[in-house]
Amino acid sequence: MGAADPLTTADYEALARRRLDPGVWDFLEGGAGDERTLTANREVFDRVRLRPRVLTGIGAPATETKILGSVWAAPLGVAPMAFHTLAHPDGEVATARGAGRAGLPLVVSSMASRTFEDIAAAATGPLWLQVYCFRDRATTRALVERAERAGFEALVLTVDAPHLGRRLRDLRNDFQLPAGVVPANFDGAGFSSPSGHARTAFDPSLDWSVVAWLRSVSSLPVLVKGILTASDARRALAAGADGIVVSNHGGRQLDGAPATLEVLPEIAQAVAGACPLLLDGGVRRGADVLAALALGADAVLLGRPVLHGLAVDGEQGVEHVLGLVAAELAEAMVLTGTGSAADAGPHLVTGTPPPDPAPQRPPVTQRAAGTGDLRKEDLHGSVCDPVLDTMNFLNEVTHRYPDAVSFAPGRPYAGFFETEQIFTHLRRYLDHLGEGGASPEEIRSALFQYGPTAGQIRELIAETLLADEGVAVSPESVVVTVGAQEAMLLAVRALISGPEDVLLVSSPCYVGITGAARLFDIEPTAVEESADGFRCADLERAILDERARGRRPRAFYVVPDHSNPSGTTMPLDQRLELLDLAARHGILILEDSPYRMVSPGKQLPTLKSLDRGRHVVHLGSYSKTLFPGARVGFVVADQTVVAADGSTGLLADELTRIKSMVTVNTSPLSQAVVAGMLLAAGGRTTELNAGTAAYYGDAMRVTLEELDRCFPEAERAALGIRWNEPSGGFFLAVDVPFVADNAALEVCAEEFGVIWTPMSYFYPQGGGERSLRLSVSYLTHERIGEGIERLAAYVRSRTGVRP
Repeated sequence: MGAADPLTTADYEALARRRLDPGVWDFLEGGAGDERTLTANREVFDRVRLRPRVLTGIGAPATETKILGSVWAAPLGVAPMAFHTLAHPDGEVATARGAGRAGLPLVVSSMASRTFEDIAAAATGPLWLQVYCFRDRATTRALVERAERAGFEALVLTVDAPHLGRRLRDLRNDFQLPAGVVPANFDGAGFSSPSGHARTAFDPSLDWSVVAWLRSVSSLPVLVKGILTASDARRALAAGADGIVVSNHGGRQLDGAPATLEVLPEIAQAVAGACPLLLDGGVRRGADVLAALALGADAVLLGRPVLHGLAVDGEQGVEHVLGLVAAELAEAMVLTGTGSAADAGPHLVTGTPPPDPAPQRPPVTQRAAGTGDLRKEDLHGSVCDPVLDTMNFLNEVTHRYPDAVSFAPGRPYAGFFETEQIFTHLRRYLDHLGEGGASPEEIRSALFQYGPTAGQIRELIAETLLADEGVAVSPESVVVTVGAQEAMLLAVRALISGPEDVLLVSSPCYVGITGAARLFDIEPTAVEESADGFRCADLERAILDERARGRRPRAFYVVPDHSNPSGTTMPLDQRLELLDLAARHGILILEDSPYRMVSPGKQLPTLKSLDRGRHVVHLGSYSKTLFPGARVGFVVADQTVVAADGSTGLLADELTRIKSMVTVNTSPLSQAVVAGMLLAAGGRTTELNAGTAAYYGDAMRVTLEELDRCFPEAERAALGIRWNEPSGGFFLAVDVPFVADNAALEVCAEEFGVIWTPMSYFYPQGGGERSLRLSVSYLTHERIGEGIERLAAYVRSRTGVRP
């Protein structure tokens, strides 16, 4: 039969049914899963209505699509099905030829009735291997290795078939495979009933570690087939899957399991473009393909219609069926005004709003006439920067799973705060002003008016720095800021004046500094820490490299004490060497050290206290030492600035000018409460935080003890896990044997009830993909123990190692 024959897929189905033995027909049509579910797949497609459009100017839509690096003539492939020789003597060889001529891929079943080598020799299109995982992993490995040698391009792991479903038609028919029809690629001795063989041969105890195992035995991409929920889609991504196939007929399904198209939108939302998303189940027409694309699929797999074509006319029948569905797809695209497969979206399906059909993009300086809408691409590039989304994502996950133990937030323990304290501290500061001679009008103004841009408690901060740290600076060198985040923003804006200027950061580093830099189109240069922490030699090398490129290193940002995120502390000899390096190379050090006063034991001196040449700009915060709700920080910038006319001032003055155009001033009410707390402690936050430092020290100790308990030393190598042991602060880093990204985090939160932070957030130029950060600051000891137990369960689920 030729391509011009006016046959439909329904015609091929009717012809095939007449040509095949009734028992064989029932075997091919029956499927492995619940028959009601398989019928539902088709019924849901039948209910879909596509939205037509006219006068779109689209005559020949682009149906080509690219999946895992291969270009397909249409977003359509042949689904994996066993024993093609039941439909035609040439079996999968004929199917491969027909699919190749149509420019489309074939997914070959592990239970193919022709050898991989024969199929590959006949194929001109992409070949993928559908994989069942046998109890004997050597069998699975041998199949994979043979397919890879034969030129197959990907593996499709069927995960909903620890055993095949009850094939009801076969049971009613007492069906046995005809003599000679056996799997051609593994030992099929005694193989007459696929479901019976599956019950004895397939591994029923698979978990998500099988994905990592497959990746360890093959370099081919691994797709996971049989996904029907968003949570399992996230698990698949977290496990390292390179693609997902929404399917409900690989194995035994729950009675009345959802149809594939019903669950596709929620899975597409969960995947969010992270990998190719395919749908297998119920597709019969080109309009079905477009409906699947509209609801989130990148491509579909076509199953039984291909076998119908094979049964009717061999390889030509396969080619014609595939060509027919591709032609119907192109027609549906024209009728809906869809110019390419990539243009398909939910707007094509009735019941969803259509997009604005404006044919031209307005100039970037204008909004669409008559609307208040803006295009995100016309906004500053920072709004699309992943760095700015990291905290939002963590907050979203935390709120979505409120019962999870969260090691993510680096916030103080709430048990230290009492509401009435606010009024006590505020009254103390007001009394202080009155004792200093301020009139009632001046006191009222100090609370209700804007106040000086540089801050009204600079003297108290300078006194506290001297008492706590031995840092002697004038109050005029201090600028009170809205948290340390504003201090970073001001310093970066003042010091990095042009594209040739360079901000260096110790990596991994706090996301606040990289986010502040990117708001100004500044790309920080990362100075990677070693396993033992920061090394001056690495910084000097980075400085020299930047100068060799004709650029000017200006400042280096570092958290020297109990750093966020890694928890490392810079030793004294490195601090002294860093100050010497700054003097030799003429750079400033941006020192951010918010965890010193809340860490147990004697602390090493700050860089600022050791600074004799004014090479350090000190960024301070009272969020950890007092309370974060005040949003009061400060910057000590005592460097001299010389103007063109020879006049001099302080860097603090220049930061104050910038601040006047950013926040105008820091809340006087917040400053008053902070001042009252400082006065209560006699200007020494060390005394104020003696109890909190002990608490956080205990929290870190308990966390390390729980890690030791839940991950016994003898087991750590098998699990591939290790962690550092900070002496203080809020954070420690844990190395894990899998990619610890957002997808892994969401699975861990949803299924194991524990939240952490991916360390990759903190690497400005990439890195940390297999590490996570634990924050121990605001959890009770009991919750820490519970959380580490849950984390251990998750790690074991990813590695397949059991205690």
